[in-house]
Amino acid sequence: MTTDVAAGQKTAVLSCRDVHKSYRQGSEQVAVLTGVDLSVAVGEKLAIIGASGSGKSTLLNMLGGLDDPSAGEIWIQGAAVAPMSESERARWRNRHLGFVYQFHHLLPEFSALENVAMPLLIGRVAPAVARQRARQLLAEVGLAARTAHKPAALSGGERQRVAIARALATEPGCVLMDEPTGNLDPATAQTVLELLLRLNQESGISFVIVTHDRQIAARMDRVVSLRDGCLQDVDGAP
Repeated sequence: MTTDVAAGQKTAVLSCRDVHKSYRQGSEQVAVLTGVDLSVAVGEKLAIIGASGSGKSTLLNMLGGLDDPSAGEIWIQGAAVAPMSESERARWRNRHLGFVYQFHHLLPEFSALENVAMPLLIGRVAPAVARQRARQLLAEVGLAARTAHKPAALSGGERQRVAIARALATEPGCVLMDEPTGNLDPATAQTVLELLLRLNQESGISFVIVTHDRQIAARMDRVVSLRDGCLQDVDGAP
């Protein structure tokens, strides 16, 4: 466990300590995570790499408060997740975190504008304010002319850019991404990567990206590898 948690839970946007996760398969208990420590600084770009089935997505879901560890502690913006009720956790997550997945998970019946505005409306932001913020974000990701289009009318890269805009809607401290370019062709993936780097530089939002793409990992501030249930810093990573 070489990753540093010395920054402290109160100064990190996201952190965990000695996190374990196991599942029961029949009569056996299968350990996936066996003591993960991690601290993500304000504005940091972090890549998590590792073999398929190593538990990367499991870890990301727990860091985002979507799943509970078997043991250990997780903090989001300095607040411990474990004592929160489900409704408190959902409100805290909606306020402080954004999520982007390999498949965009946009609501097909709503326009790009409505999809981006949704987290704000859930947070009880006035509809006019939510729509204005959504328009601004869609313009920032190059989709000012596509606000009224539903997901089916958008290309794969455009749908992923809408998903990124939606993740940024509440101005979260950190955005968690699970293979955000995994379903895109190389040219579109490069466009999305450059967009993420620009947004990080302009906004100071932290990114935690689970990826198999070495090109993405090479552009991050730090790379860690999930191996044998623990995180290890990658030698030679920036």
